[in-house]
Formats: sequence, structure tokens, C-alpha cells
Amino acid sequence: MISWPTWGEWLETLPPDVRDSAVSLAERFKELGAQDPEGWARSEISENIPQLARFMVLRALWREAISPWMDASALCDVAAAQRLIDAGADPHDVLLVARAGAYEAVFAAVCILDEGGDPDAREGDPGWHLIETDAECNPTGREIGGLHESLGETDPSGNDGDDLWE
Repeated sequence: MISWPTWGEWLETLPPDVRDSAVSLAERFKELGAQDPEGWARSEISENIPQLARFMVLRALWREAISPWMDASALCDVAAAQRLIDAGADPHDVLLVARAGAYEAVFAAVCILDEGGDPDAREGDPGWHLIETDAECNPTGREIGGLHESLGETDPSGNDGDDLWE
């Protein structure tokens, strides 16, 4: 079994400027609601993965596309949802179906982004990459990938999306 150093032990191995960056980064993850802020920060520092950008993309997708389906008022503008409720469906179940559908759509979208190109494309067709930028929108050169791997763990409820399948 591999034994990983604790956060504090790992920090002690870093030069002071990198240690300060790691601590600051972990604090930012904590402010944003990450379940494991130190793990995200450690990965960004040690693996040079743009984890803060990844986390922020996924957090925005939860906030804008999935989490709104936790509030019954979201059903007001969906005629089919109102018909289901009027026919006796439990509003919680209707919300759960809508939220699960939103999750599946977001998951499919991030898989497409992660793929980097259409598998049915012809030679010479373009592909795509999501790239991290700095605060002034200048590309840093670090690709934001593997979004599908972290969608569940960025669930703001801390349930990893498991409550969608009740």
C-alpha cells in the first residue's frame, strides 16, 4: 500500500514560495466549496493540472444547468411538468427527473469537450480544446481536460450526484 504524505508533510517539502501558493490555492478551493480543497490544490501544484479552472467550469455547470432543478419554481415554465403534477405526480420526482436529465446532458457535453474532436470527423476536420486563461483572458497554455472525471465530485451538495438516482 502506498502511503501519501499528509497535507502538512507535503507542504514542508515545498520551497516557501510554492508552499505559499499551495496554501493560497487550497483556501480558494475552500472558498468555492470544494469538498477536498487540499487535494485539488496539491494536484494543481504537483501535477501542473489547471484544477482551479477545471473546478470552476464544473461548479458553473452545476450552478447554471443542474442545481436549478432542485427548486420547484423551475417547473413553472415547463408545461409537461405541470401536466405531470396535475395528473398526480410528486413534484419532487418530477424535479428529480429534470435534474437527472440536466446532469446527463452536462455529462455528455463535458465528455464531448474532453474528447477533443468528433470521432466521426474526416482527416483535416478541426477539433477543439478548452484552455485555461489568466485573469486577463490570456491563454496559459494549460489544457482543461478530464472534466467528466470530476463532475460528480464537484456536486455542491457533496453527494457526488448519487441522489439523482434515488
